[in-house]
Amino acid sequence: MTDSSPRHLPPRLPSSIVALACFWGLAEATLFFIVPDVLLSWLALRRPWAQVWRACLWALGGALLGGVLMYGWGRLAAPSALATLQQIPAISLAMCEAVGQQLREQGALALFTGPLTGVPYKIYAVQSGAQQASLWLFLAISVPARLLRFLAVAGLVRLICRAFPAMSVRFRQGLCMAGWSSFYLYYFWHFA
Repeated sequence: MTDSSPRHLPPRLPSSIVALACFWGLAEATLFFIVPDVLLSWLALRRPWAQVWRACLWALGGALLGGVLMYGWGRLAAPSALATLQQIPAISLAMCEAVGQQLREQGALALFTGPLTGVPYKIYAVQSGAQQASLWLFLAISVPARLLRFLAVAGLVRLICRAFPAMSVRFRQGLCMAGWSSFYLYYFWHFA
């Protein structure tokens, strides 16, 4: 008789983390300004990689939903969507206009490369809708663009942890908090 119990599988991701990852992805893709990478990197400090991967997928799902909402808002009422975006910290009229220009000049490639430069995904979503870009193309490019970044950030944290195994979890958490604090201090100084 064969034992078919799933003992080789890592523990399931708690539903509270699933909900948080999904909600954070949605929130950041719409009006929130702290990236879900903060949560994902925090999870990478202690959770099994399979759980971190799943959290990345849930954050992606939330981000895609948020992207569709912002795309639709841009398509139906671009002026109000852009005006609202400018109320979010570190988003300016100039940034919104630059994204619009970038999409006109580079097309779909801008959707992939633009958010990697620190320009919020939500602006690309609104401007893609405003320019009547294909929703399916927008989503098709959003999947690898968002997921690769989520995995890269979490993977980098995991690599650092493996490179320095003697570091305590508390010290790693302190480094993670210091890293994100430094990132956002620079980000708001640079883009504000």
